[in-house]
Amino acid sequence: MPAAFTSKTTSRRQFLTLLGISAAAVSCGTATANGGSGSGKQITALKYQGAVGAVTLPELAADLGFLGGLTLDWVGNTISGPQDIQSAATGQTHFGGAFNGAVVKLAAGKAPVKAVISYYGSDKETNLGYYVLEDSPIRSARDLIGKKVGMNTLGAHAQALLDIYLGRGGLSRADSAKVEALVVPPVNTEQALRQKQIEVGVLSGVLRDKAVAAGGIRPLFSDFDLLGAFSGGTYVMTQRFIKENPDTVRTFTTGVGKAIEWSRATPREQVIARMTEIVKKRGRNEDTSTLQYWRSYGVAAPAGRIDEKEFQLWIDWLGDRGEVKKGQLKAADLFTNEFNGNGKG
Repeated sequence: MPAAFTSKTTSRRQFLTLLGISAAAVSCGTATANGGSGSGKQITALKYQGAVGAVTLPELAADLGFLGGLTLDWVGNTISGPQDIQSAATGQTHFGGAFNGAVVKLAAGKAPVKAVISYYGSDKETNLGYYVLEDSPIRSARDLIGKKVGMNTLGAHAQALLDIYLGRGGLSRADSAKVEALVVPPVNTEQALRQKQIEVGVLSGVLRDKAVAAGGIRPLFSDFDLLGAFSGGTYVMTQRFIKENPDTVRTFTTGVGKAIEWSRATPREQVIARMTEIVKKRGRNEDTSTLQYWRSYGVAAPAGRIDEKEFQLWIDWLGDRGEVKKGQLKAADLFTNEFNGNGKG
């Protein structure tokens, strides 16, 4: 296997270590992010991580003029939600986004973070799909025993939905453990599947649509098939940052919410054209061809407002797996809609 492919055991250990952030580290990091100043001046340049060849909602909001006097300070790209929210928790960035289950884990590890707005989800048009080759014998959950499933990161959205699928397919914990989840960068997943380095590839967004358009693969299931329409991930900030920069948080959250609604109300071709323009003018030598496959951000609620059930689902799932102590967390404590000025819809 290529070096980029990581074993389930190693990656899970790294993921758990990633979320084992000490309170001291988080406190130190956020102090640095806020300049350690008690002057009361709020941060207006927000450090963040982007994604190659894609336009995040904050980037879209900034280009549309929805962020007012705020600016975005790109510090690099990430392919991992858990890594992105860790960066926010330790003060390397001012906000980060991840699967809500990863946010639950981070909060369970005593990191003082809070979700402020949903930024991705699944609907009929945009969802996380688990794909096999057209001629693959895999047709059911039981057929996955002993097979390799490639996904962007372990312990997050893709693995959670795989576990739910296996459980609903009647597999025991012991049999489910025989399904090997591997880390494969999203841009390499289609190739790894076609070259039979993995039997199942988890694909979403424009990368999924591009792969489907090329033919030769078929869906096994999707998260929309399992759960219907739902918001799957949120942007988080540290509680300290929120307390010290309430106007900044309000402007950011409201602006991102406006960008969500703009993307819904604007003809798809115009959204794609705007995204293509954004990617080209930022000058990072990125391929814009996959943007033509964009369909939606998949956010369920109006303006990205967060629903308690979107966290409770993963609190229960992680509790059943023994990864979070039952009763340790309350869903309502993990998020706030207070700073989303777009109304309840």
